[in-house]
Amino acid sequence: MILSGGLSYDTVGRRPCLTVMHGKSTAVLEMDYPIVDFLTLCETPYPNDFQEPYAVVVLLEKDLVVIDLAQNGYPIFENPYPLTIHESPVTCCEYFADCPVDLIPALYSVGSRQKRQGYSKKGTQSYPEIIITGHADGTVKFWDASAIMLQVLYKLKTAKVFERSRSKEDKGSMDASDEDPYALQTLAWCPESRLLCVSGVSAAVLIYRFSRLEVTTEAVQLLEVRMQYDLNDTSGPPSHPSTSSNNSDGGNMPCLNGEPPQQITSLALNSSYGLVVFGNSNGLAVVDYVQRSVLLNLGTVELYGSNDPYQRQPRSPRKARQPSGGLCDINEGSATSEDRCKSPTSAKMSRKLSLPTELKPDLDHRDNSFSRSRSSSVTSIDKESRESISSFYFCDAFVRKGDCVPAPCLYVGTSLGTVLVVALTLPPAGEQRQLQPIIASPSGMLARLNGSIMRMSFLDSTGTMLPPPHEPWFEPNATAADGEPDGKGRKRRPVSVSPTASQDPSECQYAVVCSEKQAKVLSLPSQTCIHKHSITEASFILRADVVQMNTGVLPGLRPLLDINYLPLTDMRIARTFCFTNLGQAMYLTSPTEIQRITYSQDTCENLQEMLVGELASGKASRSLAQHIPGPGGLEGMKGAASGVVGDLARARIALDERGQKLGELEERTAAMMNSADGFSKHMMLKCKDKKWYQI
Repeated sequence: MILSGGLSYDTVGRRPCLTVMHGKSTAVLEMDYPIVDFLTLCETPYPNDFQEPYAVVVLLEKDLVVIDLAQNGYPIFENPYPLTIHESPVTCCEYFADCPVDLIPALYSVGSRQKRQGYSKKGTQSYPEIIITGHADGTVKFWDASAIMLQVLYKLKTAKVFERSRSKEDKGSMDASDEDPYALQTLAWCPESRLLCVSGVSAAVLIYRFSRLEVTTEAVQLLEVRMQYDLNDTSGPPSHPSTSSNNSDGGNMPCLNGEPPQQITSLALNSSYGLVVFGNSNGLAVVDYVQRSVLLNLGTVELYGSNDPYQRQPRSPRKARQPSGGLCDINEGSATSEDRCKSPTSAKMSRKLSLPTELKPDLDHRDNSFSRSRSSSVTSIDKESRESISSFYFCDAFVRKGDCVPAPCLYVGTSLGTVLVVALTLPPAGEQRQLQPIIASPSGMLARLNGSIMRMSFLDSTGTMLPPPHEPWFEPNATAADGEPDGKGRKRRPVSVSPTASQDPSECQYAVVCSEKQAKVLSLPSQTCIHKHSITEASFILRADVVQMNTGVLPGLRPLLDINYLPLTDMRIARTFCFTNLGQAMYLTSPTEIQRITYSQDTCENLQEMLVGELASGKASRSLAQHIPGPGGLEGMKGAASGVVGDLARARIALDERGQKLGELEERTAAMMNSADGFSKHMMLKCKDKKWYQI
């Protein structure tokens, strides 16, 4: 028997509770919030069957609790959707499957919330999964998605980079008209090197490096990058933007010319090269965060050089001085263990909190692939002059036709369907990397597709994905006393990861490029198209990605699955839909709800056991439910005895049902014997007076 209540009315500070009576044992479970309703869960849905509830679902005013009745102590099932995700709306997210095995424990070790015990645990995947969410208040959260539930691993507040230390009088005079000035829009993460790069609505780009240690510092080194361009009426060569560095104690940088910065439309990070690249509707900037210098700052037209198919005039940076980027080293010593960020480097662009209404449409070039009009009123000149950067990809590939050895390069995709190549010349590893500069030079156009470029990836000659090279993670704040050299004296050890390390480097590669309309597979270094697939003509693609499902596939474009999943009723789904390896995907149905889907047969087969399978459980948490023992000291023995009585009753009922079925079988056997006797007598009388040849 289960009932709400159970404490006497004269109890001081009486709290809501749930009473569970099983045989002669009584247990009172105390709740933190008032009980709205509860429902028992049984193994059989038929009311005429023997009811043996194995769990009870309790709906509270501010929580939902599922209690396991099959275990001693009545532990609870952990909520698969923690309410902590509702602290701030989610503005961007990324999904990573098959991560390094030591990554989740490392995030657990520095996270504010350790893994809690005492829950009836669900089934888990055989590989680790991590979901990263960016929120409207500038918070980044790492979630362990290996199981059905979401577990917070680590919480990081990026807004602390822009906040100055103010007095109590200044804190109350903040402008309340600015709504979500620190909201995050794009993020990039390297699981192997544990580098995180985020950008927000203020066009600020921040780089964070994971560290187990905490270092206190107040100085912020800034590197300005001006990325404002105008069409130049003269045919002379454009003057490249200048950069400068200075020290700052944090806080927002003022906007001098009264115009807001252009939104970051694409972002990429590579730990092996030590580079971060970000682009907007005007051009791109390549920053060396190791030497804190700007390698390349060009408009989109300048990337074409003399091979511009639209014959546009070159762009030049605006003469007005506008601080639009920064690079800094920040260690938040005043932060708590929950919110501290470890030795981040930040590339920060100019920001303005209040945006004029007439300028806001110009900031949403990243959303053009979702909401732009396909009407014919847009002239070709306007379309060509608004070519923005849509995607990046770092790799070791063949830069030009006829190359024999792959070299480091950066592939750039634009909103007009062009794939451009930027060659990178890296200095030797070690101390030379700290001294010699990296040379970045545009190397022409690789291919053109219909629609904006959505995704680029590379395969080897066997069709296996070639992940970008990365640097293994190291402790940046380690000292000689810790057994490791410090970050300044440490030699960089870039690693080029390839599933087929024994393959000849001179063998061909395949470049997979997908746009809003079509997909192509190009053979390198010949740069010939070997496969082409037109995905849609009347519509356009919202999200594309290249993932690894098996350990070797042919680089073809044969459709395997084409289904109608859901109508595009919310642009949030289009902006947050992301694929990952091993057939997993996710998107945000609302600012506070994450929907995970799968197109993997293995996961579908194990989904039933993961959701409702019988698994072990432990002791309940006192923060959600408190166990108050009933009268008597032999509660466990009484519960066991009542369980034996129930087993005997079920055995007796089963025995009665077996006897009843045996009686019915005996009656049917007798009826069949009587029918056989009657049939034999009838045949005997019919053939009695007939000869043998008349039968």
